[in-house]
Amino acid sequence: MSGNLYLIATPIGNLEDITYRAARILAEVSAIACEDTRESHKLLEHLGIRKPLLSCHEHNERARSEEIVAKLLYGEDIALISDAGSPLVSDPGYRLVDAALEAGVTVVPVPGPSALITALTASGLETDAFYFGGFLPPKPTQRRKVLESLAELDATLIFYESPHRILESLADVADVLGARRTVVARELTKIHEEFLRGTAAGIGETLASRPSVKGEITLLIAKADAQAEDTMPIPEAVGELVAAGVSRMDAMKVVARRRGISKREVYKAMEQL
Repeated sequence: MSGNLYLIATPIGNLEDITYRAARILAEVSAIACEDTRESHKLLEHLGIRKPLLSCHEHNERARSEEIVAKLLYGEDIALISDAGSPLVSDPGYRLVDAALEAGVTVVPVPGPSALITALTASGLETDAFYFGGFLPPKPTQRRKVLESLAELDATLIFYESPHRILESLADVADVLGARRTVVARELTKIHEEFLRGTAAGIGETLASRPSVKGEITLLIAKADAQAEDTMPIPEAVGELVAAGVSRMDAMKVVARRRGISKREVYKAMEQL
């Protein structure tokens, strides 16, 4: 009889967020597959747990999966954890889970902390529908294409972002999506937890004024409010974007794209004003 593969969510910051069930299973399994053995060792030391650790990251997951599945088929129970949060969510683990299921192994999820849900619930943005896009592309052209493709989606947009690229991403959000309500959630559940709320342009100015930007970041963008926007006179719609930090030319382009009209029509309305 094969063992179970447990997918265990771990704290995203505060180590007290580990669940009783997660701690119990970590203490009972034969081994723990983890993204970074050094990071996992800190959590296990806090819990007083000593278990064999098997590194399983994006560079060795395919080969390591075969080894882990063999152990599972032999009858061992094994846990899979990531450095923080739920395994497989913008973290390695998909290949292992796929291989385990293919081999007939029982996969058991053990829910817990998740940065995207933590950020969403405290963001102040609508939670009835949301879209999680993982990490935004690092290249500006690809990043803007992603944002443009989601511009009309009737859902709160959620992304993870590097502190080294957050200013560039906020600038693209302001340019492509305009003055939507935006939230940057930084260092969730940690000592320096912070929520910055406003427009992408305004938050970008706040962060740009700091010596540096550090920490894990979750970026949230409000869903499009097409009805309110369509009834607003074009000059006012453009003016609202400009007030939020978008250049006048880019603001006119955004208004034209959102309303499905030509840029010439927007220019004409502005000239009449």
